[in-house]
Amino acid sequence: MIMALLLDLANIVGGFLLAVALLRRLPRVGDDLGRFAARVAPFGWVVGIVALVAGGYYLIVHLVSGPRVFHFEVVGIGVGLALLWDRLTGRPAARTDESTTTAGVTLLLAIFGIIAIVVGLQGLFTPDS
Repeated sequence: MIMALLLDLANIVGGFLLAVALLRRLPRVGDDLGRFAARVAPFGWVVGIVALVAGGYYLIVHLVSGPRVFHFEVVGIGVGLALLWDRLTGRPAARTDESTTTAGVTLLLAIFGIIAIVVGLQGLFTPDS
């Protein structure tokens, strides 16, 4: 139960960190969300590790004992990889904090971040058993 909660929270927070490029464009709240994301961004690697561990755990559990692989763990692994990309490969990730235009890889990561937020919220309301 705690691992499921960690996976859902990692999807929500990680999705927020990935989607901040789009969320900054919201009127009235975009600047506040951008400032909050700037404060949380240094801890993004912790969220990435939690997402990878929890998503990997549930992927192994559901592959071995069934019933099937769910989208929660696939999205969690994707969020973890996206947040840890620069640490895993040594190449810099797409910057979402200083860009004035949202295009290319930044837009793709932002849309995936919105999907991760929705999946995390869905996971909070889905029963574990």
